[in-house]
Amino acid sequence: MSVENLAETFVELADTLVADFDPIDFMHLLANRCVTTLGVDAAGILLADHRGELQVVGASSDRARVLELFELQHQRGPCMECYLTSEPVTITGFTEPPQRWPEFSSVAVTAGFGAVHALPMRLREQTVGALNLFTVNESALSETRLRVARAMADVATIGLLQAQVISHRELLAGQLQNALQSRVLIEQAKGVLAERLRISVSVAFHILRQYSRHHHLHLSGVAEDVIAGAIDMTALKAATP
Repeated sequence: MSVENLAETFVELADTLVADFDPIDFMHLLANRCVTTLGVDAAGILLADHRGELQVVGASSDRARVLELFELQHQRGPCMECYLTSEPVTITGFTEPPQRWPEFSSVAVTAGFGAVHALPMRLREQTVGALNLFTVNESALSETRLRVARAMADVATIGLLQAQVISHRELLAGQLQNALQSRVLIEQAKGVLAERLRISVSVAFHILRQYSRHHHLHLSGVAEDVIAGAIDMTALKAATP
């Protein structure tokens, strides 16, 4: 974790905090930056929707996303506990007995993970979600890396709770709900691209992000156009890495 990488991470995260920022792209950026900056193997982000129910809105890998979805489906696990208590939850070994969440631990091991650190995304008394860091090895993160991770979670929370949103909770709920609806569109668009271009869903998402950034468009808008067939597939195929 170099000083240069750390500085670049916070500059990039802060640069995203503008009035018209894209929440989904921001969450994806945060998840990826957790991996590259903290040296973890995967990261996932859960946010509460307008009903207070957690949803997966960002993940650095498909394995992490599937694990988060399993936890939400069963309504039990360290990441959900972190959100409900607004306190960090750490499992340093999924194979070490006793396990508080044996089903989750079993699925985590199958996915190739050995430990998880769940950190609340909280500003003062308001908790909006959880940032979850997965490692292959069964070990705890150093205190230095945990401090950086908490700072990254704080920056992300501030990005969601901007000044005008803090004073208007309904506006926050609407923004988060729009982000969750956008995620559905993006998942559909990934499937469409994967099928038509005969590529993996991970590559499909990379293409969507590259196209949206190159053309200065929101991911959700690009996803809608892909689903509607309004974007030239030839141009998208040319962007395949």
